[in-house]
Amino acid sequence: MDKPGTKIIHCDCDCFYAAVEMRNDPALRGKPLAVGGRAETRGVIATCNYEARAFGVHSAMSTARALRLCPQLTLVPPDFRRYREASRQILAIYRDYTPLVEPLSLDEAYLDVSGLEHCQGSATLMAEEIRARIRAEVRITASAGIAPNKFLAKVASDWNKPDGQFVIRPQDVDAFVAALPVGRIFGVGKVTATRLQKHGVRTCGDLRAWDIARLVDEFGRFGTTLHQLCRGIDERLVCPDRIRKSLSVETTYARDLPDLAACHTELPALIAEFHRRFAKLPAPRPVRQAMVKVKFADFTRTTAECVSAAPSEAVWAALLDEAWTRRERPVRLLGVGVRFVETGADERTGNAQRDLFG
Repeated sequence: MDKPGTKIIHCDCDCFYAAVEMRNDPALRGKPLAVGGRAETRGVIATCNYEARAFGVHSAMSTARALRLCPQLTLVPPDFRRYREASRQILAIYRDYTPLVEPLSLDEAYLDVSGLEHCQGSATLMAEEIRARIRAEVRITASAGIAPNKFLAKVASDWNKPDGQFVIRPQDVDAFVAALPVGRIFGVGKVTATRLQKHGVRTCGDLRAWDIARLVDEFGRFGTTLHQLCRGIDERLVCPDRIRKSLSVETTYARDLPDLAACHTELPALIAEFHRRFAKLPAPRPVRQAMVKVKFADFTRTTAECVSAAPSEAVWAALLDEAWTRRERPVRLLGVGVRFVETGADERTGNAQRDLFG
């Protein structure tokens, strides 16, 4: 069970990239705005403001589709230098309240504020103060969720967006979660939600009728997670130093790569970019797998992986062959990467890999 007295805040800035752009150029306020790549280069939307969302535009949508839905959409390219600077300001605010801050992205983090003296120990008042400081110092807005665990805090932060907050008190957890749609459980996407709905499961309360054996049989290891979360149980700790599990690079091409030979022509540039990013890691752990990701022209995707402690171009080339033959059609996106060992890393192995990849 969740530890008694645990108080978790999940803070999430509202349409972060777009908010920074509107802060820097007030003329953009009130207009449908999206941050992303150009339609002619097959760009995608990174984020958009609420005026754009009213037209059905959302993140990860192709820019071409976004412009069809909202012809008056203002599109700006991302400026990660400014976003990172805003992120540093926001994280500094969080850390004024607790050292237990777990960033999830540039604009989102969990804070464990259990047992702290700020604001008379009230997590609700701390969240209000944090949001007020973000508004005053960074000049954008943030929403927050307060709850006894990470799962519920993240659900709560989305409850009163934008520029709001929501509290789930320990005594309210059971009833709140029972009424929660299963699609609000992280890890439950459209496919899983549809599968559950076919069995008459629409809420977490419905899902509680399934015992753990049936859930595991239906969903594998994820079934155990579902059994816990549909009861509002989440024992994960807020971890200030999150461990990187993988590193990859990918490119979406302006024109489809027509065949496997064309994909192989693009592979060296991807691998070179991977080496560049790998060399910047402060302390990479040992590698356990190499992977190649392929998205085809019909938007289907596949990932080929193999065990490899130090993948070479030949390893990634073989994985590309394997992935491409699953569909054998033009390709719009290629990616290469590695997954790191998830348990204690051997220092000598890590140093050897840095030399090999460097």
